Amino acid sequence: MPPRQLIFVNRFFHPDHSATSQILSDLVFHLARGGIGVCVITSRGLYDDAEANLPAFETRNGVAIHRVCSARFGRRSLIGRAIDYLSMYRSFALAVWRLARAGDLLIVKTDPPLLSVALAPVARLKKASLINWLQDLYPELALKLGVRALTPVAPLLVAARNASLRMAVCNVVIGERMRLRLEALGVAPERIETIPNWCDDELISSIPPESNPLRSVWGLQGRLVIGYSGNLGRAHEFATLLGAADELRDERGIVFLFIGGGHLTPRLKAEVERKGLGEMFQFRPYQDVSLLPQSLSVPDVHWISLQPAMEGLIVPSKFYGVAAVGRPTFAICDPEGEIARLVTRHDCGVVIAPGDSAGLANAIRAARDNPARRAEMGRNARNLLDRSFRKQYALERWKSLFERVGEEA
Repeated sequence: MPPRQLIFVNRFFHPDHSATSQILSDLVFHLARGGIGVCVITSRGLYDDAEANLPAFETRNGVAIHRVCSARFGRRSLIGRAIDYLSMYRSFALAVWRLARAGDLLIVKTDPPLLSVALAPVARLKKASLINWLQDLYPELALKLGVRALTPVAPLLVAARNASLRMAVCNVVIGERMRLRLEALGVAPERIETIPNWCDDELISSIPPESNPLRSVWGLQGRLVIGYSGNLGRAHEFATLLGAADELRDERGIVFLFIGGGHLTPRLKAEVERKGLGEMFQFRPYQDVSLLPQSLSVPDVHWISLQPAMEGLIVPSKFYGVAAVGRPTFAICDPEGEIARLVTRHDCGVVIAPGDSAGLANAIRAARDNPARRAEMGRNARNLLDRSFRKQYALERWKSLFERVGEEA
């Protein structure tokens, strides 16, 4: 039988549209529709609105949402971010202490980082079972990204994080490379479950170029569009793409469309202008969720990137949205990485080693010159999604996990 109550904790939740919030919201509302008692502990803010101050409590679609106050120094400085995190740890811990009861199941995500370190002891004291839902691995991710301020305390943070993993009845990871990392840390294999992220494949499906109003509005008819949709963050890279664009600058009819934002986006824009490639690029802001079928369908091919050192620490979940609209993926990442293996095994794109701009340029030429092959890879991508990565499959796996944990408890 399921636990008495499921308590989810994450920095952002509905109506926020950030990636971790959307995934969490999908799962929570699905469970509530099935009659399972669910509550969410989250912040009062929104990812893209520093001034947001959502209600401290509300019930939405059967879900009790408890929003806590915390410091808001923002993401601009490391010190301010650290203060925000410490404030959230305290507020979330107090909320869990107040709401959790013996027999409840506490599901803790990884935003803010290392949240399980703060909440695992509370779960134990309240006799609630802990599940860690790992979207990434800290502090390793921060260290790989060059956050030197963490170096002196990294061994302590790793030890505390590992202790919280061992205290959990289950640690849910979003990829097999991440599973291997946890096993290498000494987490028992039977306490690790792999459930990939998803996209809203019921909403998102392919729209042909001739029927896509955005393609017309953005002036992209008759051109080969190489697209990127989402966050371009510190774990990604754009040098390979920029080198390919430079090589293709004299070949007309190719445009690079960027939809979204992120830490590296201003640098990409600056480099595009510095190299005189402005006519080959379009930059668009994040699109409303309701427009995702259109915006994701505008490109003929999408590219994603991940620094090789980041494999197993995060997974580029934007791959699932690309597959949903039946488009090939040019994966600029470790050829043995999580997404690269899928792309290669299921023939739904091309894998490019980071730094191989000439290889990427050749892949773009091939996509331009062979639309039938491009369409075939796109169909393979959607078929892969339908077989293995449907949203409904993931939601049911989560529900089965909760039922199993409830029976074991």
